[in-house]
Amino acid sequence: MVEQTFTITSEAGLHARPATALVNAVNSFTADVNLEANGRTVNLKSIMGVMSLGIAKGATVKITANGSDEEAALEAVKRAMATESLGE
Repeated sequence: MVEQTFTITSEAGLHARPATALVNAVNSFTADVNLEANGRTVNLKSIMGVMSLGIAKGATVKITANGSDEEAALEAVKRAMATESLGE
């Protein structure tokens, strides 16, 4: 299992458009990819799950990936976070 923590720096937080970009970034991988924030963990492949967390600017999120392509899945998340200017 691999994991990385990010702090959301986007003024709008993790709203619909960047959340969709994150979901799309990991959907092609077989690894289980989860997002943890606000004391809850959801499947990062589920837009409804991600949106249900209501992640605001300044929130810390942890992404975990577990499976045969876990490293590639985490790299895809990092790229999407950078492309959408979501966090660091």
